[in-house]
Amino acid sequence: MVYYLKEVRIIKQILTAAKALFENAKQNISLLANASAFINQEIEKINWVGFYLYLDDKLCLGPFQGKPACEVINLNEGVCGFAFKEQKLTNVPDVEQFEGHIACDNASKSELVIPLTKDNFKIGVLDVDSPILNRFDPKTVELLKQIAELVVKYYKL
Repeated sequence: MVYYLKEVRIIKQILTAAKALFENAKQNISLLANASAFINQEIEKINWVGFYLYLDDKLCLGPFQGKPACEVINLNEGVCGFAFKEQKLTNVPDVEQFEGHIACDNASKSELVIPLTKDNFKIGVLDVDSPILNRFDPKTVELLKQIAELVVKYYKL
């Protein structure tokens, strides 16, 4: 297995920088926009990162970095719908093996989706795609999970 994040020190530095960026967000749209840009800048070998927000029993496209994406995802569709509905971090090493995968970018080969919930309020999901099979190694998953936790911490209900 290839690890793209090699040192705990680097992970701590990334999380410290994320906290400094997120903690002063005045509005949620700014928080999510900066979070997606930050992840895109700090995580190697990804081709799309962004947020889908829960609205009217659907996931609606929020701030993101990458190619244009699907605007609405039903809760019974794709990796995002599955992860949100099950409220379960979902790491898909090969999207072709995930029944019902939605291909917004045909270059995507693997996907990580992290549900975002604060005080029992379901916000949506953080969605990260990669053009590499099995991209999301345990260190990267843990880092993205911690970044998602920071986003939730500073998200205003």
